[in-house]
Amino acid sequence: MKQYLRYSIVLLLVVVLLLFLLMIVKENTQDYTVIIFFASIIILVLYAFLKLRKVLHHEKTEFESYKLAVFVPVGALSSYFLNHEAGLGPVFGAAIVGLLASFIPNLNKKSAYLQGLPTAIYCGAFIGMSHLKIADGYAFVLTASFFTGIFLMVSKSVLQGVGGKLGALAFLGVVVTYFLLMLIR
Repeated sequence: MKQYLRYSIVLLLVVVLLLFLLMIVKENTQDYTVIIFFASIIILVLYAFLKLRKVLHHEKTEFESYKLAVFVPVGALSSYFLNHEAGLGPVFGAAIVGLLASFIPNLNKKSAYLQGLPTAIYCGAFIGMSHLKIADGYAFVLTASFFTGIFLMVSKSVLQGVGGKLGALAFLGVVVTYFLLMLIR
């Protein structure tokens, strides 16, 4: 069961990113060479994933503590506030949140709990980088944080050592929230 959970998270992430990429190509080009180029990249990425799946997945399935995942909204709301209310912009707002979060483990260097907080907070900071056309308020950010926190908890042993994991999880949380709002509206 745990193995299926690991693979379903990766499959969901790949499908969402693939659909996102295909929509970008569809909307911005009529040239078939660009479509062939992107299709080739997708095939190469899938091939690399199949070759590296033993490296990307650990045999032992581990889950992140919910006590850490509840700090995803802290990073998201802080970054969203700095981005939109304070007018600092998405990159600078998320950078400030990440920088401040990086000092939390110094409060008690022996605490394993405090050592994990910067990861959860910085993952949430990526949600706060969303544009107002997508994340139109704090309720959206909190909902996306909830889903991202779940993805962060279940993906502890998935994609370890791969750059962009936190941003990809935040993107997945935002996409799921946006999709659910589209269904409700």
